Amino acid sequence: MKSRAAALCGAAAVVAAMVVAVPADASAGPAAVPSARTAKVIWKKCGTTAYPRLQCASLKVPLDHNRPDGRRITLALSRVAHTAKTYQGPLLVNPGGPGGSGLTLAGYVASSLPRSVAAQYDVIGFDPRGVGRSEPALDCEPGHFDAVRPDSVPLTHALEEANLKRARSFAAACGTKYKGVLPYIDTVSAVRDMDSIRHALGAERISYFGYSYGTYLGAVYARLFPDRVRRLVLDSVVDPTGTWYDDNMQQDHAFNDRHRAFMAWVAKYHATYKLGTDPAKVEAKWYRMRAALARKPAQKKVGASELEDTFMPGGYYNGYWPHLAKAFAAYVNDRNAAPLVEAYEHFAAVDASGDNGYSVYTSVQCRDASWPRDWNQWREDNWAVYDKAPFMAWNNAWYNAPCAFWPTDTLEPVDVSNDELPAALLFQATNDAATPYEGGVTVHRLLAGSGLVVEQGGGNHGITLSGNACLDKYLAAYLKDGTVPHSGGEVDAVCEKRPDPKPRTTKAASGSSRGSALHGLLGFRG
Repeated sequence: MKSRAAALCGAAAVVAAMVVAVPADASAGPAAVPSARTAKVIWKKCGTTAYPRLQCASLKVPLDHNRPDGRRITLALSRVAHTAKTYQGPLLVNPGGPGGSGLTLAGYVASSLPRSVAAQYDVIGFDPRGVGRSEPALDCEPGHFDAVRPDSVPLTHALEEANLKRARSFAAACGTKYKGVLPYIDTVSAVRDMDSIRHALGAERISYFGYSYGTYLGAVYARLFPDRVRRLVLDSVVDPTGTWYDDNMQQDHAFNDRHRAFMAWVAKYHATYKLGTDPAKVEAKWYRMRAALARKPAQKKVGASELEDTFMPGGYYNGYWPHLAKAFAAYVNDRNAAPLVEAYEHFAAVDASGDNGYSVYTSVQCRDASWPRDWNQWREDNWAVYDKAPFMAWNNAWYNAPCAFWPTDTLEPVDVSNDELPAALLFQATNDAATPYEGGVTVHRLLAGSGLVVEQGGGNHGITLSGNACLDKYLAAYLKDGTVPHSGGEVDAVCEKRPDPKPRTTKAASGSSRGSALHGLLGFRG
C-alpha cells in the first residue's frame, strides 16, 4: 500500500477483537465463479533484453463479477512458461501497491529462483484492474505531484487549506472521470479477477507469491477461494487487522525509526560525509535542511514535501542510503543542491506511470474500508503521530487524504483468518518500515499451519530474491515440494540480515544488483 500498511499495535489484542467481515458481494459462492464466457489465454512473445522468455496476453473479465454478462474490462498478463517435465502449475506474482504492475516481475521471479524450481512453474505476472497496460488504466489527475507542492506540515491555516484543496480536487477528479468504474476498483474485485485468470489458464489451483500489499491480495484470495490455492508465499506482510486508516498512521512510527537508522549510518561514516558522529545531531541537520528547502526550494523542484518524498525510499531499501547521504552532504556542507535535485528526479519525481499507480492506490484503499469523513479527526490523530514520529507523518496523511472525500461507498475489511489452506510460507524483516514486523506475526497466527521466516535485524521491504541466500533457501524448498519450517513458536526460522551498504566510492550502484533490481520493480509507496 504504497507499502504503507501495517500496524504497530499489539497483534494478539487486535486479532482477538477482530470481526469476521467479508463484503456482502464477495462470497465464494456461485456469483464468484468465473463466467463460462471467460476466454482462454493466447500468449505472444514480448521478451526483453533482461527477460527474453517473457510472453504477454490479455484477458477480458467482468467489471462487476456479480454481473458477468455486463461491461467487461481487460487485464494485461505476462508469463515465463515452465520447461521441466515436472509441472506444478501457475505461480501468480504481485509486487504490491495497490497500483503496482506485475508484468516484469514475472521475468524477475523466474530468473531469480533456482533454475530447477522456476522450470516447474508457469510464472504469471499481471496488471491488476486499473493498472498499467490493463484497460481502463486510471489516471485521475495528471500532474497531481508536480513540484513544488505545499509544505506537508500544516503549521498554518493556509498550508492546511492548500493541502486539503489538493486532496478534495483529486477525489473529485476520480469521481468525475471514472464514475462508473470506481465502485469496482477494490481488493475483492482484484481477487476475483485472479480467479478468472486461474480459470482461463485451465488450472484447478494456483500458487501465489506476493510482496507488500500483494500479501493482503493473496491472503484475501486464499480466504475466498481456499480450495483453489496450492502454495502461498507472502513477503513483507501487511497487517490485515488495521485496514487502512490506523495502519497508515502506525506505519509512520516505523518509518521514523528507519530514518533514524539511516541517520546513524551517516554518522558512522562521518569520514566520508562530514556530517558529524552523533546521529541526533546529524538528524538535526536533516531537519534544518528541510526548513531551508521549505523557505527556498532547490532549483524550484525540491521543497520540503519533495525532500520527504526523496528520502522516503531509504526506508524501503538501504541500498539507496549512499545515494541519499551524498545528496544530503552536498547540500549541507557545500550548498550544492544539484545532487539533491538529481536524487529527487531519480527516486521521487512522479511520471505518468506514477500518476496511474497513485490513482489505483487511492481507489483501492479508499474503497476497501471506511475512513474518517471528519477532517478534525485526521488533524488530531496526525498531529499526535507527528509529535513522536515527524519524518513522514503529515506526508503520509496527505497521500491518503483523498479518502476523507472519496466519492464511493466503502466495503468492510476482509477477515483473512484461514484454517482450510495448505501451509503458507511468510517472510518478514524485524525492522521493516513499510510493513512492520507485527504484520507478519499477526498473519502467521491467522493462517493455520503457516510458517514464518524472519530476517533478524533486517530493515528492507521485500526480502526474498534480494540477495539473502538463507531466505531464498526456504523459498526454494517451499516452492519445490511444499516444505515449511515449524518451531511451534512465534517464529519458525531465523536468517541474519545482509550487511548494510558502505559509502559509494565509484559511480557503480551500491548494494546487491539483485536487491536494486527487485526494489526497482517493487517501487516506493508500492
